[in-house]
Amino acid sequence: MSAAVSTPPSKRIAVIGAGLMGHGIAQVFAAAGHRVQVHDVDERALATLRERIARNLADLGQDVNAAQRVQPEVELAEAVAQADVVFEAGPESLGWKRELFQRLEKLAPASALLASNTSVIPITQIMDGLRTGRRAMGTHWWNPPYLVPLVEVIKTPHTDPALAQGMADLLTAVGKTPAMVEKDVPGFIGNRLQHALWREAIALVEAGVCDARTVDTVVKASFGRRLPVLGPLENADLVGTDLTLAIHGTVLPAIDSRPSPSPYLAQLVEQGRLGMKSGEGFMRWTPQEQAALRARVLAHLKAMNAADER
Repeated sequence: MSAAVSTPPSKRIAVIGAGLMGHGIAQVFAAAGHRVQVHDVDERALATLRERIARNLADLGQDVNAAQRVQPEVELAEAVAQADVVFEAGPESLGWKRELFQRLEKLAPASALLASNTSVIPITQIMDGLRTGRRAMGTHWWNPPYLVPLVEVIKTPHTDPALAQGMADLLTAVGKTPAMVEKDVPGFIGNRLQHALWREAIALVEAGVCDARTVDTVVKASFGRRLPVLGPLENADLVGTDLTLAIHGTVLPAIDSRPSPSPYLAQLVEQGRLGMKSGEGFMRWTPQEQAALRARVLAHLKAMNAADER
């Protein structure tokens, strides 16, 4: 979790989107003492916004009164009129995001930082056409935002480096771990790494090397245990770049390198095997199994943050 950091409420924060990511981003800033305006076209999401944030805060043992610093706002213009920083946390649609930032450029103060929380869409494409692109950037938060420390700060070719650093400093002040992405590429850093692993995991199942549960068992019971304290390039240095080179000479030619999604994955989707939302994807999931897995993930993240004293 992101600990409530004692910082003056000097920034006026606006969040566009009151869903899973938006309410979590709002919670982080509210817990740190900032006032937050949240806009969503779904008035039901706004109606439950403070309740959801308060429930999260209570679960984390934090002050539930921080939820009162979050103000739901039906009108976009009202939400951003006095903002110092605007975070967009809406649908993963390039057209929707591009149109929104065209409006935000006119509605928000000229000094406000404008940031998109897209997971994979290049920020340069989203901000295309803005007259004030120097203040526009990406801030890719991870789910749930109040438990996962990382926020990737993505520069476009037009982003003012000083403004990007100001964003990183703000994120640090509210207890997050910013990572500066100097070159805007699809997926940034984290999702490129994550989905490279997913691609090979799917390919192993598709090729009949093992089943899906075995893939996950191997990851969780081997190198996955080291990842919180030993990153991949630290590990390469640990074993030696000469050994890494020798291993890559053998294994890389055999690793899946198709530039398109796996036909096996496409088949699952065509068959309606959409994962937990349909009860079956790579594996079958009962409602009880789904709830148990989500609970284990949350408990693990909270334990890791407690160990890091977050």
